[in-house]
Amino acid sequence: MATLEEICAHLTGTSRAIVISEKEVDLSPRGADNTMFLLKIGEGSLAAGGRGGGFGERKVTAVFCYAREGEGWSKLYEAEGEEAEGFEVPYYVARLPMTMADGEESVGYGVVDKELVADLLKKSGLSSP
Repeated sequence: MATLEEICAHLTGTSRAIVISEKEVDLSPRGADNTMFLLKIGEGSLAAGGRGGGFGERKVTAVFCYAREGEGWSKLYEAEGEEAEGFEVPYYVARLPMTMADGEESVGYGVVDKELVADLLKKSGLSSP
């Protein structure tokens, strides 16, 4: 699966993905360079309600980092299981508009926070792309 298709699958799939992005999420060909993390959230009986933003359980089960430079996306980082549990969902996650690869608008959950992306890059052992 190509990287852009993988990103779209995470964002449109059945499991929850929280986006933490340097800039607005635009996966279309006209989108700007960007770095973003996708935090996959555990599904289960506690996965809805009870906390701000509609999320009860905030256990991170997988982490992916992608960067766009020019016209292509690349995967910089991937972690699952115990390694992913060291990442936390920011408390200020809100509805986040996104432009998908086909130009269609979609709404997910996440934040645009350049400083948080820089912190997550450090945490994952990466430098800024």
